Amino acid sequence: MKRLQVMAILLAGLLAGFLLSRLLSDDADMASRTESEPKPLYWVAPMDPNYRRDAPGKSPMGMDLIPVYADEDDTPGTIRISPAVINNLGVRTAEVSRGVFETQVRTVGHVSFDENQLVHIHPRVEGWIETLNVKAEGDPVTEGAPLFALYSPTLVNAQEELVLALNRDNPGLIRAALERLAALEVPEDAIDAVRRTRRVNQTITIHAPRSGVLRTLAVREGMYVSPGMNVMTIGPLDHVWVVGELYERQAAEVLDGDDVRLTLDYLPGREWQGTVDYVYPSLNEETRTVRVRAQLNNDDRALKPGMFGTLTIRPARATAPTLLIPREALIRTGEQNRVVLALDGGRFKSVAVTPGRIGRETVEILAGLDAGDRIVSSAQFLIDSESSKTSDFVRMSPGADDPAAAPDMDRTSHENMETTTEPTMDHSAHESADSAADQSMDHSTHQSLDR
Repeated sequence: MKRLQVMAILLAGLLAGFLLSRLLSDDADMASRTESEPKPLYWVAPMDPNYRRDAPGKSPMGMDLIPVYADEDDTPGTIRISPAVINNLGVRTAEVSRGVFETQVRTVGHVSFDENQLVHIHPRVEGWIETLNVKAEGDPVTEGAPLFALYSPTLVNAQEELVLALNRDNPGLIRAALERLAALEVPEDAIDAVRRTRRVNQTITIHAPRSGVLRTLAVREGMYVSPGMNVMTIGPLDHVWVVGELYERQAAEVLDGDDVRLTLDYLPGREWQGTVDYVYPSLNEETRTVRVRAQLNNDDRALKPGMFGTLTIRPARATAPTLLIPREALIRTGEQNRVVLALDGGRFKSVAVTPGRIGRETVEILAGLDAGDRIVSSAQFLIDSESSKTSDFVRMSPGADDPAAAPDMDRTSHENMETTTEPTMDHSAHESADSAADQSMDHSTHQSLDR
């Protein structure tokens, strides 16, 4: 019996020792884990980095405060957004890539007559329009068709001189009379008729020198005309000009010989190809634009002078690869250009960039980003307004209005700077920050983000 009691005491002692050792071991592990776990420096409101507390709690908007640890003490301007809020905002990101900037210029093209082929009809003698065969501007004319019949005493006298020289059979007088009629632009068929019949025609019929349409018509039947008067103008339609206007920043990208494509909204599915024929040497002082001209074939006469279309110019010369971002990701202000950089862990930060050429869908970045960076391409304005509250942009310092004085506002300089913002415990300061935030987000938006 005593032996059993001794054995029970020994077993109880062993069990107690084992339990005590396990308890001490668990306490040591818990202590070591507690020592290894980082302690929060402070708690901050999710949508207001200036609202900080020394203990957990609620923000003025009713959101749980987020702990900030020593390794998460972000640089000025960095904000942290929960995944739920990111999803509610519809935040999309894009990668900064390196590629060839597509220098495609789009502008409005105005269709006009080819001025190099315009034909102006000017009489070289005074007289009267006896018969007018064309009636209105825009009427089509065919090469060789009669335009009008002109009665001129001068032409009658010139024909009489030719008849007199023919009757006398004087070669010198004949040659002089023919030269005078040619100088007065009497048609060859009219001169041949006089030589053949030796009769004077009271009117001379003027024929169309080429096919086209009447661009201008300045006479009517019975009107008196004088030398130098522009009776009418004929414009061809088989070739037309398309003139576009470019901004000053685009003028240097377009050269003679660049490919041109013209499309019309009211003729879908059709396009006309051509090349830049001429870049005008002067700038329009009122519109601050430079005109460019292209010549297009118009055999079916679908293009009519006065039409407007979309003129797309693709420069032929190649450019070196450069950094490219979506155009919608660029935030352009009066003094600075920024993008919102997407960091890891749901952090975002607005950084200044130096944009180069701006295309229809992409923007060239000269400084401020690296290839492979991720930037926000949707809802970036709301994030930028929050990030700008504690941002360390150089624009807050004197002389920042000069772009050349702050070219290196990149991500590296921001991350190397230490934050100087102290935890704000004053309720009045918090109300001031809330009033600034209300300018970019109304109360309903806050409730949506809280949900």
